[in-house]
Amino acid sequence: MSQIIRAMTHDGSARVLIIDSKDIVKRAMEIHKPLPTAAAALGRTLTAASLMGSLLGEETDLLTLRFKGDGPGGTILATSDFKGNVRGFIQNPNCDLPLKENGKLDVGACVGNGYLYVIRDAGGIEPYVGVSEIVSGEIAEDIAYYYATSEQIPTVCILGVLIDTDYTCKSAGGLLLQLLPFADESVIDNIEANVKKTPSISSLLTEKSLEEVLGVYLDGIEYDIFDKIDCGYQCTCSRQKTDEALISLGEKELDDLINSDKPTVLTCQFCDKVYEYTKEELKALRSQL
Repeated sequence: MSQIIRAMTHDGSARVLIIDSKDIVKRAMEIHKPLPTAAAALGRTLTAASLMGSLLGEETDLLTLRFKGDGPGGTILATSDFKGNVRGFIQNPNCDLPLKENGKLDVGACVGNGYLYVIRDAGGIEPYVGVSEIVSGEIAEDIAYYYATSEQIPTVCILGVLIDTDYTCKSAGGLLLQLLPFADESVIDNIEANVKKTPSISSLLTEKSLEEVLGVYLDGIEYDIFDKIDCGYQCTCSRQKTDEALISLGEKELDDLINSDKPTVLTCQFCDKVYEYTKEELKALRSQL
């Protein structure tokens, strides 16, 4: 399981969430089999969604991140519940690009230009939808920009996915630090200095525990850890949901499927689970209309 640690500075200047998301990214890679650049883009998005989802207030709330860019990776989507359990996909898992000059994966080029959509579903008639421009495509910068422009919350977002030479996930993690009203200027300066001098979070997680990494980012700042949450890659698809999807097609479309020579097969885009339907099962669904 992956884990999120949630903390607060002693003086209430900032709240901090940090995650070791290796198991989440590893499972996503097993399902979607992305090439390295696509894996990094999807892994960062899943990591960000998990952190943001853990800020939801109610058990039934859901948060969705959708990067709709014009890069070769296509749309990237991740959905999280209030415990940080996530699922997601990248439209083109075969996207792989040359490394950048600094030797890192070019996630920004994979995502391209476009818009980030943040959707919060709290069970009301209409979900809340926030939109901001994709400023770099590197995911973390785009999340920070979204919070600053759409929610007016000064935010530090750090995300990292380290892909090994055998195309497996060596480490993955992220940090979300948000300044609260009337934050102490000295704490802000300290945080900025720590972020600048600290190596990538993915490299830190290969040699330190999650609590130790949190201490690196909050070096010189007093803080309290107030809880730890276990989370993972969890898909919520089911036979009942595919039944409902088929019924929603209506009589004509179901009749077309019943009379077709081709088998009716639905595949979940989040976990690749396959749901097959016989003619008799389709007729049973039609009888419910």
